[in-house]
Amino acid sequence: MKTGRIVLLLALVVLVAFIGTAIFILNETQQAIITQFGKPVGQPVTTAGIHFKIPFIQKVTIFDKRTLEWDGHPQEIPTKDNKFIYIDTFARWRISDALAFYMSNRSEMVGYSRLDVLLDGAVRDEVSNHTLPEIVRSSDRTMAIVEVESAGYDAEIDSRRIQELDIEGMRSKITNTIIENVRKKLQELNLGIEIIDLQVKKIDYNREVQKKVFDRMISEQNRIGEKYRATGQGRKQEIIGKQIRKKKELLSEAYLESQLIRGKADAKAVKIYGDAYNRSADSRDFYKFLRTLDIYKKTIDSSTTLIMSTENEFLQYLGSTK
Repeated sequence: MKTGRIVLLLALVVLVAFIGTAIFILNETQQAIITQFGKPVGQPVTTAGIHFKIPFIQKVTIFDKRTLEWDGHPQEIPTKDNKFIYIDTFARWRISDALAFYMSNRSEMVGYSRLDVLLDGAVRDEVSNHTLPEIVRSSDRTMAIVEVESAGYDAEIDSRRIQELDIEGMRSKITNTIIENVRKKLQELNLGIEIIDLQVKKIDYNREVQKKVFDRMISEQNRIGEKYRATGQGRKQEIIGKQIRKKKELLSEAYLESQLIRGKADAKAVKIYGDAYNRSADSRDFYKFLRTLDIYKKTIDSSTTLIMSTENEFLQYLGSTK
């Protein structure tokens, strides 16, 4: 009885192991290849659910059925116009034929590395056949470059020179060409891979060229700033010159008017003095006396010392006893 139980138990274990190795389950994101002694058997299994295989003899290799991401390494590529740039791309791909993919790659990692070689080469070949503006631009819109004209004192600050550059934007065309070239290569090699899309993630100069570009941009902006400052200084000097000229004109007119008024006043005063002087001898003497006293007041004070004869005409009123 004990031996029968052991045999039954062993039989159950073997049956469970047999069933466990004969069944495999796939979800909606998976597809599988059944191999027997390392060789594929039948067609790829692409439907989700429970599937069977021969236990212990056949093996199952599962691949992803979803869209996968390829992220390339930034690489330095010379353009057609001899500009060295770093370009970073990414793509989306999927395993379109699991059997062909297994026969050529065996694993997703190997397939990714082979796709890496194909895409990097295609990107390098296509980028090197185009100029930098064509790679950067994705539109055919006419590009207008606005530049400040050479500054002069008589130049207007808002003067501009507009240069229109008709450069065809070929970003979309370049990526489409890369995709088509890679698809042809994949079909020739029968790798079981389908490229869905490819886009440029980043375009940049290398560090040495980038520094030179930034220095040139800074120098250009400084040059434009100097032109604005020079134009502003010219306008400033022009305005100051106009102010000085206007000031001189106003002062000249005011001085002329003041001289005319003063001349008229002096003429009127002389006339009054003359009329008063010519009235009589007493009036003339009185006028002479007042003028002399006025001179005394202006020239003689407590700190003034005069040494002259009393017969001097200047002291005639001081020395007179009349």
